[in-house]
Amino acid sequence: MKTKVLVIDDEKSIRATVREILEFEGYEIDEATDGEDALAKLQGKLYDVALCDIKMPKMDGIELLAKAKAEGIATEFVMLSAHGNIALAVEATKLGAFDFIQKPPDLNKLLICIKNASEKKLLVNETVVLRQKVKPRVEMVGQGAAFLAITELIARIAPTDARVLITGENGTGKELVARAIHAQSNRAQQPLIEVNCAAIPSELIESELFGHEKGSFTSAYKQKQGKFELADKGTLFLDEIGDMSLSAQAKVLRALQEQRITRVGGEKELKVDVRVLAATNKDILAEIAKGTFREDLYHRLAVIKIAVPPLRSRTEDIPLLINRFIADVCAEYGMPVKTIDPAAIQYLESLTWSGNIRELRNVVERLIIMSDAHISKNLAETYA
Repeated sequence: MKTKVLVIDDEKSIRATVREILEFEGYEIDEATDGEDALAKLQGKLYDVALCDIKMPKMDGIELLAKAKAEGIATEFVMLSAHGNIALAVEATKLGAFDFIQKPPDLNKLLICIKNASEKKLLVNETVVLRQKVKPRVEMVGQGAAFLAITELIARIAPTDARVLITGENGTGKELVARAIHAQSNRAQQPLIEVNCAAIPSELIESELFGHEKGSFTSAYKQKQGKFELADKGTLFLDEIGDMSLSAQAKVLRALQEQRITRVGGEKELKVDVRVLAATNKDILAEIAKGTFREDLYHRLAVIKIAVPPLRSRTEDIPLLINRFIADVCAEYGMPVKTIDPAAIQYLESLTWSGNIRELRNVVERLIIMSDAHISKNLAETYA
């Protein structure tokens, strides 16, 4: 696909010369006679690069650049001016211009600049696509009473900064609940930082949460920001918090109380603005009774409690989940969506699902791999 370039200049001879050069190099060229004409074209068509004169009637190049960026137009701007000076170049750069070239432009410099600008545009597009692919799914699937009660509660509490403790068996979707709360919150445009407390050795959990200063311990070769700092203005999700050491619990409690942290090996207090969501598969009240979990931290975390039910108690949601997983897995594998026999769904509904939704998804993926275009009951009985 050809790179699309919009040449914006009020001088016809310059537009014609630039068009001839760039078309010879294989670019697809459109022209605009002034800033207003260019803005209308940019709003109606996707261009990779705009080669834009600064001094023009009706709307000059700087004003056009500012309006295009304000409207979210992703075209890369290369600014041209016969009155090149540092102040103009700085202003254009601050507004988001890719480069600034003095007229008459050196041909080789112009071609290199357009090539680099178009490559940047391509990289930006690829980054957006990749982010969409890796972006965690926050849509929850279900139709039963238990599911609807949870979604209603999420909608009520998400816009607040209330801390939430999410409980439930492994594989029930506690992480998905946390993501849904963040996605519907006033912090949705800020980061959601996730920490699996069970996966981090107890001697490293404090460094992971609060960061450390260079030289604070043997392997601390440089300063490191902790998860609390990274989640500033956003949300911190502490998964499997029931596995956190008592010393780390004490520091988390202090951070929640004071909204301040201190890096390991440091003395300076750092202010943080973080909403904390926590999850566990343990009976926290039983852990408190055993002395392995702080009661004061429990009360700090459990302003709102959400108990996510096991899949065996929400069997009415299984058909929806199966169809969603079939669509998702087939899309991941790049294959046509497979169909499933209603009798196979009924059989899957009858199972106990000790691994809950995670286990169901794994089974659906296995059935897709082992089936042709259709998943039969016999296949489900064989591989579930």
